[in-house]
Amino acid sequence: MARRMLLASAMTLVLATACTPAAPPANDTATKAPAAADASAARQVATLAEAFLTPMTPDDNIDSPAAWKAPDGKTWLIATAKATDKLVVYDGSTGSPLREVGSTGAALGQFDRPNGISVTDDLLWIVERDNHRVQVFSLPDFTPLAVFGADDLRKPYGLWVDKRADGYAVYVTDSWDNGEDAQGNDILPPLAELDKRVRQYHVRRDGADVTATLAASIGDTSEAGALRVVESIWGDPANDRLLVAEEDETYASEFKVYTLAGRFTGTTFGRDVFKAQAEGVMLRTCGKDGWWITTEQGKERSVFHLFDRHSLKPVGSFQGNKVANTDGIWMMQQGSPRFPHGALYAVHDDQGVVAFDWEQIAKALALPLECAS
Repeated sequence: MARRMLLASAMTLVLATACTPAAPPANDTATKAPAAADASAARQVATLAEAFLTPMTPDDNIDSPAAWKAPDGKTWLIATAKATDKLVVYDGSTGSPLREVGSTGAALGQFDRPNGISVTDDLLWIVERDNHRVQVFSLPDFTPLAVFGADDLRKPYGLWVDKRADGYAVYVTDSWDNGEDAQGNDILPPLAELDKRVRQYHVRRDGADVTATLAASIGDTSEAGALRVVESIWGDPANDRLLVAEEDETYASEFKVYTLAGRFTGTTFGRDVFKAQAEGVMLRTCGKDGWWITTEQGKERSVFHLFDRHSLKPVGSFQGNKVANTDGIWMMQQGSPRFPHGALYAVHDDQGVVAFDWEQIAKALALPLECAS
């Protein structure tokens, strides 16, 4: 997100120390923010070569990616182009462009500044900031099925979709503001008005019929728990966690931990790790363990910080040779011939998407490549 940002300093290029996942905490009180001594240790960032870069198209203003395995076994990498109101589809193994979807407008199949994106089953979910709604498509033909949220959302950006027995729980961040000041900066609403920073919808599907109901409005109004400037969000149902990136750098760059029901747990992390804005977040599972992959949106170079799934302690960081100013990321855990252990996709400087081979990430950060079921 370009709002309320400070320039990040160039990152030192050194190798990461080896580290293994920490054991799960005995209870939630053990998941409070890591001690300052842990975060203040010498910054160590591994440098990895990107597996590919898609063609760069600055006019599109690429925002966020998602990946899907098509019926023929190929991986599609789908990205939102918020300036040209469309989706750009690439080959997820090579980065080659495959097709474009959508046009400008408010009808089904059209977009007005598409931002957040997610794929669940054969459903593609798109957040449209300026149509203030979520649009749902079916894959592989990109048939528009439904829109929802326009009566509730004011300035939505990101989303996370949790598949449940009775449908889908869809969490949408809504980062509206109170206009701009004389310098053109967004005016943050008072904390008391931040109780609807995330909207949760219960979505049901019956064939081509998709219906959505507002289930909850989420947002703590305390100093520590308030969601000031928000976009990226992801959850961990197995541990009842919802992570939301705090992007207000005048306050802090960190992640806040909520429950899936929308209660602030009192836990935040990353404040002493991030040197630029906190952005995209995904969960890479490893049996019952795994790692939160988070993004530091550096102007010169993006840095990706991994935190233990349970303890939320840092386990390593890496950057690419080129990727910078990253908005959204997507962890494709399913393997492919090009990426047998999966791939991490990351937006590069609003112009395209890069890929990292998970095997190379795991090797650089001394993470186990094979995981128990």
